Formats: sequence, structure tokens, C-alpha cells
Amino acid sequence: MNGGVYNILKAKFLVNEDASKNWKFIVFLIVLAMIMINNIHRYEKKVFQIVELNREVKELRSEFVDRRSELMKLKMESTISTKMEERKIYPSNVPPTKIRVVEPKQKTWIEKVWQ
Repeated sequence: MNGGVYNILKAKFLVNEDASKNWKFIVFLIVLAMIMINNIHRYEKKVFQIVELNREVKELRSEFVDRRSELMKLKMESTISTKMEERKIYPSNVPPTKIRVVEPKQKTWIEKVWQ
């Protein structure tokens, strides 16, 4: 056991006859570790993008709600009437009446013939 640990500490497995297999495996492990590190960095970058986009969505949603409430306030009759009074236009005292347009009834071909 001591000889095995001692050989590993002295890295004799890297210089003996079949060291090429060991070197290939070590290079494979290094490449695999680099790929894993790259994937972790890409994952964290996407997580930061998602957090940023969620923050932006919340900001835009709150701005939308503010604008909508402002629009509702501007559409109120009292707001419109005060703005129109500044221009000397006042609301009417007479309520509006509905105008109906009655179209003449189209005669069918039978009614045209019997005339």
C-alpha cells in the first residue's frame, strides 16, 4: 500500500512504459473538465439574462398599469368637461336624442309584378 501511494505521489505512472494510455486519459479528463466549466458559465449567463428580462417585464407591466389608469382618468366625463370649459365649450343642457333612419322596404319581384 505504501509503495502504491508513494508511486502515485512521485507520478511514476506518467513516465513508465505504458504512460501513453495514462496521458491520453488525463488529457481526456482535462478536456472534459474544460467542457463542463464552459457549460456552467453559459448556464449562469442565461440565468442572469432570465433575471434581467424578468425585471424588465415587471417594470413594463407596472408602467402599463400606470398608463392605463392615467388614460381611464383622462377619459372620464368630468375631466373632459373641465378641459373643454377652458376652451369655452360647455356641456349641453338638453339630453341627446336618438335619430333613426328608416330605409324604404325593398319590394320583392312578386310585389313589383302585382303593382
